[in-house]
Amino acid sequence: MTTASSHSARAQSFNAAAAQYAANRPSYPPALFDAVEDLAGRPLTGARVADVGAGTGIATALLHARGADVIAVEPGDGMAAQFRRGHPDLPIVRGDGNTLPLADSSVDLVTYAQAWHWTDPALAVPEALRVLRPGGALALWWNTDALDVSWLADAARRMERHFAVDVPAEQRNVNARVIDPSGRLDFRQRTVRWSRRVPVDIHLANLGSHSIFLVADKEHTTAFLTEERRHLLQAFPDGIVEVTYDVRLLVALNA
Repeated sequence: MTTASSHSARAQSFNAAAAQYAANRPSYPPALFDAVEDLAGRPLTGARVADVGAGTGIATALLHARGADVIAVEPGDGMAAQFRRGHPDLPIVRGDGNTLPLADSSVDLVTYAQAWHWTDPALAVPEALRVLRPGGALALWWNTDALDVSWLADAARRMERHFAVDVPAEQRNVNARVIDPSGRLDFRQRTVRWSRRVPVDIHLANLGSHSIFLVADKEHTTAFLTEERRHLLQAFPDGIVEVTYDVRLLVALNA
């Protein structure tokens, strides 16, 4: 598989696992949206927001709860269908960040939750600036495992060995140079730490909803998750894991 086709396969893999994604993925803490407001220089209440790559609507629903007038943009059939099932009262349009189905200067905030890395920045940056009103903002964020927590670091090393991925390298890619190679955007950054306690089964189902698992051979994935369960139950004999996340947030203003 070429790099481009692999990237495309991973991006599309969520559609077949949308229900699993919706049921098990972590949410985002209130402090994240406080930070978005602070860096964007305006409240979410009353703001016109386009949540791009909205997936099953985890971030979209939270933006709506903060008072934003939000519209979701989602390219995938399965994810969009799951969004509509879970959030029938929230508007959603089909499209992606490379070609936004939105009018010029029509929104105050463009958000990407766990989604910017599926875009082509050469296309997505000018598209975001096109639809933003003057003084609007582009906000990107990712939940990343806090690798200074020993059990998460151990789990990351096991994943690296099994799937031949560099987990710390993927986290290092959450930076302004990778996100906008043109350097056109002036990002301000913030990290918000939070945690959630969930049963081992929920944690494993969350792992299994990530693209690296979804595109792998089923036997290979099952072998990892079976072995990972054994490690986790040794570390957490009560069957409840506390997962610590660092939400990596970047916000750039449209001057």
